[in-house]
Amino acid sequence: MFKKILVPVDLADLDIARKAVARAAALARESGGTVRLVYVRSVLPVSFVEFVPPDFDEEQAKQAADDLTEFAKSVPLPPERVSTAVRLGAVYNEVLEEASEMGADLIVVSSHQPGVSTYLIGSNAATIVRHATCSVLVLRD
Repeated sequence: MFKKILVPVDLADLDIARKAVARAAALARESGGTVRLVYVRSVLPVSFVEFVPPDFDEEQAKQAADDLTEFAKSVPLPPERVSTAVRLGAVYNEVLEEASEMGADLIVVSSHQPGVSTYLIGSNAATIVRHATCSVLVLRD
């Protein structure tokens, strides 16, 4: 069974994340495992740096951490079995790095319906599936 489950969460689209979180929580309940929610912030393009306040990154990181912590309260598990992380970078790279660092044995990732460029599953989900060293469960919205 899966003991350490990682769920990438897009704070801009919590509806799609809820399905993955519910599935991860159900698996964790069965195994006595834990769920870690991870949100990956995008890197601000250099061309925008001069247009934002000096503390922009810190404020964005704090807001993301607060929002993710609030969302984590909705996970149907005891609070001590749910944790959060906010990372900065490319989604798939940071998700894979977080999975490696925490020793995840499952990543539960939501995927949008595919378009022409991502025919089978979303591009982030596809990259995570291809490069993960643990099992990956991909859920459609």
